Amino acid sequence: MALLFAGCDLFEYHPYEVRIPDDETDLNAKAIARLQQTTPTTDTLTLILMGDTQRFYDDVEDFVSSANKQRADFVMLDGDITDFGIRDEFEWIHDIMRKLNKPYLTVIGNHDLSGNGEKVYREMYGDLNLSFLYRGFKFVLLNTNSREYAFSGKVPDLDWLRTQLQGDDFDRAVVVSHVPPFDGDFDVKLAAAYNETLYSSGKVNLSLHGHQHAFRDTTYNEGHIRYLVSTSMNERMYLLVKLWDDRVDFKKIFY
Repeated sequence: MALLFAGCDLFEYHPYEVRIPDDETDLNAKAIARLQQTTPTTDTLTLILMGDTQRFYDDVEDFVSSANKQRADFVMLDGDITDFGIRDEFEWIHDIMRKLNKPYLTVIGNHDLSGNGEKVYREMYGDLNLSFLYRGFKFVLLNTNSREYAFSGKVPDLDWLRTQLQGDDFDRAVVVSHVPPFDGDFDVKLAAAYNETLYSSGKVNLSLHGHQHAFRDTTYNEGHIRYLVSTSMNERMYLLVKLWDDRVDFKKIFY
């Protein structure tokens, strides 16, 4: 019997294991710290918005090769990192994304909440709602996966969002989440309030999303709030988004 279990540490952990190596924890915080140590070379802030990675590993590899050729401050992975919320999936994607020559950040997607996925995400990337300042902009990363919380009226957390959009230490804000407010997986009772929260802040004119696996560019509040949705990675396209003052421009990059 002793021989049977002597080498048990050689076996892979259960797929729903949450244990994460130290160098793979708090990845969003580490990316923000790295980003804030960089010296901007232009007046324009440029970010790359990529959609759902899920099981599209070869496409993500090719994305990294393409993104590394772009002049951009950072990459935003807009949720559904995984398909089943399994630790190995998170790690497989990170093993690819760590080859980027610029920081990458994430928001949590609905698929990432499967199984023990929320615990893995918190351990690996950090809080589901977080914000940071960079070059006069405040980026607010928000959990909008309402269906996974039974449309409880608490996701997204609009009180937290309103608080984040207050203050005089930033000029403009960009809100980033997985599910857009015009999707059936966003709590319909909160959709109008979400849009009004962005508009009434006077600081937000851009909301970035994934989830729909198709590109979308639309506006609300008479064009004051722009919503951009990126495709999933198997469509082999991402968005290069440029921000300066209160202006927004973007182009599709096919690879």
